Order: sequence, then C-alpha cells, then structure tokens
Amino acid sequence: MNIFTRLRPFGCLAIVLIVATALMGCGNNKVEAQPAPPPSLVPLPSAQPTVLQPTVQLTIQPTPTLFVPQLVIDPNIDLWSGPVYVPLQIRIPALDVNAPILSVGLTPKNIMDSPKGPIGDLVWDTAFWYRGGGIPGDVGTATIAAHVNDPLGEPKIFAHLEDLQPGDLIIIHAMNSDIDIHFTVNQVVAYTVEQSSDPEVLKFIYGAGPVAGTGPQPSPDGLSHLTLITCAGYIVDGEFDHHTVVFATRNENTPP
Repeated sequence: MNIFTRLRPFGCLAIVLIVATALMGCGNNKVEAQPAPPPSLVPLPSAQPTVLQPTVQLTIQPTPTLFVPQLVIDPNIDLWSGPVYVPLQIRIPALDVNAPILSVGLTPKNIMDSPKGPIGDLVWDTAFWYRGGGIPGDVGTATIAAHVNDPLGEPKIFAHLEDLQPGDLIIIHAMNSDIDIHFTVNQVVAYTVEQSSDPEVLKFIYGAGPVAGTGPQPSPDGLSHLTLITCAGYIVDGEFDHHTVVFATRNENTPP
C-alpha cells in the first residue's frame, strides 16, 4: 500500500458538528483564578452570518494540478480514533506561529477533539486539523483549531488569532515534500458560542459537506479554503463566551 493516501469519506456529522464547535480549541477554561485577557473582538459584519464576504480580493485560479498533501495516515482510521501525527506544520508569520499539526477526530462524546495534557506538554503548542473535513490545500474547506491558553492561563499558539488582518499570510508546510501551501486571510470574525453552533455558520467553518452529513466535499466556488478557530472573549461560568474564526483562501502562487 502506498503510504501517501487520502482519507476516506466519513459518516453523518450534522448533529456532531453543531455541538463540536462549542468546545474546540480552548485551553483549560476552568482555571478561574486566571482572568481571561481583554478581548480584541472583530464585530460581526451582519446579524445574518450567511452574508460573510471576503474583505480581500484575491486573484485565484482553481486548478486540479495544485499540490495537495497526501497524508501519511492509515486509510482505515475513523473519526473516533485518537489524534494521529501528520507531516504538516502551520506557520503564521504575523503571529510568530510555527507549530506541528495533529489530525483529530471526535471524542467519545462526539465533540471535536482538542487534546490536552499536563503543564508543559507539547500538545498545548500543537494545532489540530479536523480530519472529518477537507485536506489543507485541496478544493474544499479544511479546519484547524488550537489552544488559546494552557492550564495556568499562559497564552498559547492561537492566543492572538484575533490580531490577524485581511491580507496576512498563513502557510501550511508539508514536511514530507518540503512544499509550502500559502493562504491569504480574507476575514476575521468573532462569534458568540451560540452563533458558532448555528448550522449556517458551521458551513463556513467546516464546509457544507460535513455539516450536511456527507463528509468533505469540493467547495462550490472551486477554491481551497482554510478556517482557523479558537476561543475568545470572557470566561463566563468557566467557559469562554466567544470564538475567533479566521477565514482564508489559497493563493494561486503556491508552488505546484
């Protein structure tokens, strides 16, 4: 078997994703002795999240010849298996982020996994690609979460995600081929926890396929989309009350 293999489609995720977004990408929010940092939240552009539009106009020519990572992963792995190493890194120059990526699925409670560990564990400085969605760089939507803080309240790799601006660069580096896939930030949005569980918002975060229960699907516009997400805002009853979501689109100048 070729070790470079795509993931097979997954089963129905519609209900799972609605509850998954509420808890992904956060640190230990129950350490209430550490107050949450003041948020720098980007207002919603509209009361109707379905009208989100990119704020940066990109010249992108979708083409099937663009490089897409063939992930080194067991093709039989399912969404309820634990985190799996993949040879990818996420780099965000504006935030000085350079972090490894784990492939994650769902916990036994059908919540998107965001692995945690003891203080000092490398998992706090690791990003998590949801393998029930698209592959980063492929035509569709790939979703990556990461922690905003650790159990002591110390800031982690997505602590300043809300500081990204339209036009900023996000790089997914394929370690096994030494190729960088470039994405440009289109928009940074703050959603309340309730808004980020809305099916219409979930379509932007995961892509319409996983939300409809059909697994990853090509995007209607034929482009490669990347979504980054983490917790934000204030701690209310032990949980952050907002999510910061970054929407980005693949650049046409990514090497083939």
